[in-house]
Amino acid sequence: MATSRLTLRADDPLALELTAALARGDTGRLERLLTREPALAHCVVTNDKGGGRTALHLFADWPGHRPNPVAIVGILAAAGADLNAPGIAMGHREAPLHWAASNDDVALIDALLDAGADLERKGSSINGGSPLCSAVGYGQWHGARRLVARGARTELWHEAALGLIEPIRRRLEADPSLRGKTLSGPFWNACHGGQLATMQYLLSHGAELNWPAPWSGQTPLDVAERAGHRDVVAWLIDNGASRGAAAG
Repeated sequence: MATSRLTLRADDPLALELTAALARGDTGRLERLLTREPALAHCVVTNDKGGGRTALHLFADWPGHRPNPVAIVGILAAAGADLNAPGIAMGHREAPLHWAASNDDVALIDALLDAGADLERKGSSINGGSPLCSAVGYGQWHGARRLVARGARTELWHEAALGLIEPIRRRLEADPSLRGKTLSGPFWNACHGGQLATMQYLLSHGAELNWPAPWSGQTPLDVAERAGHRDVVAWLIDNGASRGAAAG
C-alpha cells in the first residue's frame, strides 16, 4: 500500500533545517536529517500560496549553483527522491532539471542526468516542453549547450537561438514549407541568442524583420538590445529594424 507523501510548510522547523542543509550543500547535515526522517527525500515543502517543492527542487531553486551537486543529488536519489517529480500547484510541471536549466547550472544538469533524470521531461514554464525549452527560453546558453551535448532533442527555435546553422539548413532543404513568416519566431530567437549568421540566413528565407513575439510584444531588435548583443543590434538597425511598443 502506497504511503502518503510528507508535506511540510516552509516555516516548519524540519523544512527550515532541510532547506538550510541544501542551500549550503552540506552533505553531512543532509544525511543526518534523512537518517532521522527518511521521508524528507520525497517530501513536499509548501509556501503560503499553496505551491510545493521537493527537496531536489529546493536544491535546484534560483539562483542555483549550490555546492556539492553530485553528492547532494546522489544522497537524495539513493534515499528515494523522484528525480523527475514536478512542482506542485505552480502553474507548470517543471522537474528539478528544468530549474537547473533555467539557472544555467551546468554542474547540476550533469549531476541530475548522471543520476537518471529524464532529459526530455515535459513541463517547462516556457511552453510545457523539455528542460532545453527552459534553458533557451530564459537565455541560459551554457545550460542549453550542455543539454544539447548530452543528447537533448532540438527544435528549429532552439537551433536558431544556439546558432546551429547546419541542422537549420537541413530542415529548410527537406521542407520547402519552412519559409516566410514560419521562420519569424526562430529569427527572433536567433536575435535573442546573438546568432548573427543564423539571423541573416533566416531573414534571407523570409523571416519577418520586426516580428513581435506574442508572449512579450518584443521585436527582434528589442530582445537583442535587452540581451546586450551589440553586433546584432547594429546589424538590425542598419537593416531597418524597429522597436516594438513593449520597448517603450
